Amino acid sequence: MLALVCEHLEGEAYAVVGASRGAEAISQLRSGEFDVVLTDLRLPDVDGMEVLRTARETQREVPVILFTAFGSIETAIQAIRQGAYDYVTKPFPLEEISLLVSRALEDRRLRAENISLRRELEGRYRFENLLGKSPAMQAVFVLIGQAAPGDANVLISGESGTGKELVAKALHYNSPRAERPFVPVNCAAIPASLLESELFGHVKGAFTGAMKARRGLFREAEGGTLFLDEIGDMAPELQAKLLRAIEDRLVRPVGSDETVPVDLRLMASTNKDLVARIREGLFREDLYYRLAVIPIQLPPLRERREDIPLLAEHFLRRAAAASGKAIRGFTPEAMAALLRHPWPGNVRELENVVERAVTLAVADQIPAQALLLDASATPAPAALLAQAARRPTLEELTAEYVSLVLREAGGDKAKAAEILGVSKRTLYRWEKQVETSDSVSPTETG
Repeated sequence: MLALVCEHLEGEAYAVVGASRGAEAISQLRSGEFDVVLTDLRLPDVDGMEVLRTARETQREVPVILFTAFGSIETAIQAIRQGAYDYVTKPFPLEEISLLVSRALEDRRLRAENISLRRELEGRYRFENLLGKSPAMQAVFVLIGQAAPGDANVLISGESGTGKELVAKALHYNSPRAERPFVPVNCAAIPASLLESELFGHVKGAFTGAMKARRGLFREAEGGTLFLDEIGDMAPELQAKLLRAIEDRLVRPVGSDETVPVDLRLMASTNKDLVARIREGLFREDLYYRLAVIPIQLPPLRERREDIPLLAEHFLRRAAAASGKAIRGFTPEAMAALLRHPWPGNVRELENVVERAVTLAVADQIPAQALLLDASATPAPAALLAQAARRPTLEELTAEYVSLVLREAGGDKAKAAEILGVSKRTLYRWEKQVETSDSVSPTETG
């Protein structure tokens, strides 16, 4: 049987190593790496269960397929519980072995891909990758660090584009539930008539078009985190059902009389003032308190302008790497424009502006005109006039930004020049202009 299976698999272009005894197989597993292991349960010396255990110890992700006689199926099932991929009863057609090997290789590839993606996600949402040195954001980071290890519900509030889902993912991927799913759902994007089924699932035939049963996102998030984005837009009648699910940790699929227990952490976000919506009778007060066990309020970008250079440089590096362009930074005029902009779309708008500027850039620095900020921000005429009346000059903004970078560099002018993307001589000239400007009185300047 060994010779027959080896010959068949070699004929399908697999590289095959044969072992006629269990001890020989174990030795091979300890000295080399394999993509699939096929072993009989009954061997002349060490049995197939020991081969399985060795495979799990030495090459944890390798799928193990067992050959077994009909009378040993119970043992094979026990082996499945201990991590075997599958079993096949003797005698078997060789085509079945081909199918099992092909399937095992594909499953292994998908598992490896999932592990890689999960590590990438966990790396992206580590605490140190959340950017912001402003006091407001530092307070948020402290709260995230305190909340992540627990299981309490979290309500994240803030304007659109402030990074609410980013905070939710940071909480999830730094929690004990990080290995389980993070399942987001935008409550504002799904019609109220469909959202209940989307969340709780439905049985076949529950309503017109329900051709098959659906598990629902509560059950999809089993063991992990369910993130209810824009919870403030949820219809009042569904809020009551959500409250019951949160309190009882049970969900009832649409059309079913049975409830299903769920184990997950719930996070929600909103760009609405939920307290005001409670007063207006549009949001349940009891649901609000269930969700806001840990409330996190994200400040708008206009209230933490000291974070703009840090965020802009981060988005620039990422966009430049993706596009293959060697872009070193922003011109002082471009950074001044970024600092001056009102950012109604917050961090998301800043990211989009920088990505667009990288696409349009033809030099190694982003100029102000590549930002197209006049096209992306259109404040009301009265507000625009008021803003223009108190708008600082370009020289003042440049001086402010140079001072900020110098403070960030700890007074190291070489490092500051590198951050600014200019030569040390240019930096010295700017500093001299700032000092000259500071020494001139308002009367002298007119």
